[in-house]
Amino acid sequence: MSQEIDDRVPEEVLTLLDRIRNGDRAALDELVPLVYDELHRIARGQRQRLGGGELTVNTTALVHEAYLKISQGKQSNFADRGHFFAVAATAMRQLLIDQAKRHAAKKRGSGQKPVSLDSVEVGIEDQADGLLELDRVLERLGETSPRLLRVVECRFFGGLTEQETAEALQVTDRTVRRDWVKARAWLAVEMGVS
Repeated sequence: MSQEIDDRVPEEVLTLLDRIRNGDRAALDELVPLVYDELHRIARGQRQRLGGGELTVNTTALVHEAYLKISQGKQSNFADRGHFFAVAATAMRQLLIDQAKRHAAKKRGSGQKPVSLDSVEVGIEDQADGLLELDRVLERLGETSPRLLRVVECRFFGGLTEQETAEALQVTDRTVRRDWVKARAWLAVEMGVS
């Protein structure tokens, strides 16, 4: 997380997360503006990691879609800021994977009209198959080790530091380091990367 967020609103963010845990759905609406810049940074990172220069998802649209997904979801028991950002990163990844699936279905002639995020088409022509394969590999990783999957979601998709990931997963920094090495090695083998 950026130091700016830590210095500016730590107590307010913690209070809002506590209100969300206690069932106050309006607290999420108050939280998002306070952490919007960080969500935007995570979305920008998602775009870069999953599609390079060819993935043209509007970052702002991705943040807004992720917010909608989180606000409509059942998970509202955020342990801390790190956990909240990990959930947001996972929602963004799922949105990009869903878009890739729609694109792949269109390529197979499903006849469905392309769906856009906030009226901005996602340019995944060449990335759809790779994103879908990555999603399948991550699902297998989750079946093998749910914690390793969470580490990948936090570190790779969420852009969280080792310490932030440790806080989100309630493990030690050393465990995160060890799991990150294991997960990357496992993914390299599964994806056929040498």
